[in-house]
Amino acid sequence: MSKAVIVGGGIGGLATAIALSRRGWDIEVLERAARIEALGAGLSLWPNALRALDALGVGGEVRSRAREEGSAGIRDDRGRLLSRTDVAAIRDRYGLPIMLHRADLLEILRAAVPETAVRTGISVTGVAADGVVTHATGEVTGDLIVGADGIHSVVRRAVCGDIAPKYAGYTAWRVVLAPTEPMGDLGETWGRGERFGFAALPDGRVYCFATANLPAGTETDGLAELRRRFGDWHDPIPALLAAADPAAVLQHDIYELPPLPTYVSGRIALLGDAAHAMTPNLGQGACQALEDAVILARVADEDVDLTRYDRERRPRTRMIAARSGRIGVVAQWSWRPAVAVRNTVLRLVPASAQVGALGTVLDWTC
Repeated sequence: MSKAVIVGGGIGGLATAIALSRRGWDIEVLERAARIEALGAGLSLWPNALRALDALGVGGEVRSRAREEGSAGIRDDRGRLLSRTDVAAIRDRYGLPIMLHRADLLEILRAAVPETAVRTGISVTGVAADGVVTHATGEVTGDLIVGADGIHSVVRRAVCGDIAPKYAGYTAWRVVLAPTEPMGDLGETWGRGERFGFAALPDGRVYCFATANLPAGTETDGLAELRRRFGDWHDPIPALLAAADPAAVLQHDIYELPPLPTYVSGRIALLGDAAHAMTPNLGQGACQALEDAVILARVADEDVDLTRYDRERRPRTRMIAARSGRIGVVAQWSWRPAVAVRNTVLRLVPASAQVGALGTVLDWTC
């Protein structure tokens, strides 16, 4: 029986563990944290990710704990519509994305992995191309080593050397709250160097996210900062901020990886944020990690040469990461004349063009 050592117990690592165990592999997941859990944030999964989850055998359960997500489009900070999403056309051509809490997805994935296969509280310190993984309590050897350990991956050093993530230029806040009134579907608002979005979760709560251009490492006072920046924007943003708990607000600077020269070396393969950490503007970070897991398991099971995984995944993920990065740059423009041009162009782009542009991302099959 072949053995895989998976470094990282997040979405990509657990999905890979499921995919390989379904193919008869012995798996060992090494997770640095003492427990596998998610911070309070919502997560959208697009149809390409749902196909990957179906291939893992958990798609039905994920859907049962999610809600189908439409979109109210993009507005300016006064509430004027800039871009309307053709929800019906997206549903007919691709299927709609779903929205759920990230913790629910992790719980479903964790339950599908053999209990004894996951070791928490294990910090990996080094990986060799011959399959030896060194960690805080010893060593373990695998026929396949999977680097699913995030944007600051230790495993990536064994594949590509030291590659520093790049700050995208803006920070993000996230919060899950219970609104005083029922909310509709996803809405996003673009201002000048700032954005605010919200999406309804299946249990009636609302996931809100916001961004602002700030120097890396800028500390803010969380909810108070959000209320200062967005409290006079259009409804329902002020009401959402009024309902938020200051202790529930999370802030993280947005980083992305430069394009890597390869995702594989010897017995080692990278996936998810360890390989292609991207900005969240297309909602594809977790989706691409799920795709990675399915393809890596298939390739590793069929061929000891992992370069086929690299050829399948690197061009696609680089394309999506670059596209997401470009959207973020435009969305975060702060110079008033540029913002005026951006908003005018958004109003002129037909909804049908937006639907067609999604094809290269959503038409993936496994």
